[in-house]
Amino acid sequence: MDINIFLVITAAVLLLAGLVGTVVPVLPGVPLAWCGLLAAHFSQTTATPVWVLVVTGIIAVIVTVLDSILQPYLTKRNGGSKYAVWGAAIGLIVSLFLGPLFVIIAPFIGAFIGEMIHDSSDTERALKAAFGSFLGFLLGTGIKMICVFVYIWILVFEIIR
Repeated sequence: MDINIFLVITAAVLLLAGLVGTVVPVLPGVPLAWCGLLAAHFSQTTATPVWVLVVTGIIAVIVTVLDSILQPYLTKRNGGSKYAVWGAAIGLIVSLFLGPLFVIIAPFIGAFIGEMIHDSSDTERALKAAFGSFLGFLLGTGIKMICVFVYIWILVFEIIR
């Protein structure tokens, strides 16, 4: 197999794995997708400029950091305590064993349970904190998906060009 074809196939696989990683918590979606662009750069089939790799690499770092900050920040901003933040994190880990639907629901439930453990008398506050956790998850996932779709578009554009 020609090395150029191998690099383009590797790039495509990494970009698709990055897309899956936007919703699966254990896979670093955006960094994987960026590695796909890097693999494509070394292929003679595509002509991805170095400046594109630098810009997309910086964006990958910013998006990854932002994703790890959004959920705890929005949970706390909506009145959640450390218990709600930990509950959301535990819910996300548990969701890995329960299936794809639970990746969306489990952080909400975890934040709610965590906040109820902290203060069982205030259900409204626990729901508000859980909603903040859910919103943080959705925003983080949305930002990651947009980023990975742009990376996929860059690869497709480079192949067509």
